[in-house]
Amino acid sequence: MYEEKFMKLALELSARALAEPGTEPFGAVVVKDGQVVGEGFNHSVAHFDPTSHGEVEAIRDACRRLQRVDLAGCEMYSSCEPCAMCVAAMRVAGIRRLFFAATLDQSGAAFEGLPIAARHPIDVDELRRVAGATLDAGLTPAEQHLPREAIEILEAWAGSRKAAGHS
Repeated sequence: MYEEKFMKLALELSARALAEPGTEPFGAVVVKDGQVVGEGFNHSVAHFDPTSHGEVEAIRDACRRLQRVDLAGCEMYSSCEPCAMCVAAMRVAGIRRLFFAATLDQSGAAFEGLPIAARHPIDVDELRRVAGATLDAGLTPAEQHLPREAIEILEAWAGSRKAAGHS
């Protein structure tokens, strides 16, 4: 269920970019059972990390605080509609409900005319197309090497988990 106080918190995080160099105005919070369990703010430029989007940072924070990687039952509040990478991260983490303020089109219009150096541009449509494509679709050149060695490690890890009684 939507609660405005959480959206306002995401917007407050977003507004930090007005004063912090190397940041961009995208903030997010993860909420579980009416409590904020994770906060995130875009630090891509400051951290030299293109994955440091507000939603991803909020997921990382929530996982650390809750000491788990499964965020099922949590909701995401974001100052902007998430990109495909952030949506994928939300799904991997188990977040199934999202509330957002600005759309990607609205944020793109707000940034229109900014020089590339002043922002970290993402071709949202390209990202959506590529993010869901298989490697054999040829969108990203890819080659497979040493599969047998990799499979041996995977099987050894899985075997050790089975032997330890993990399901």
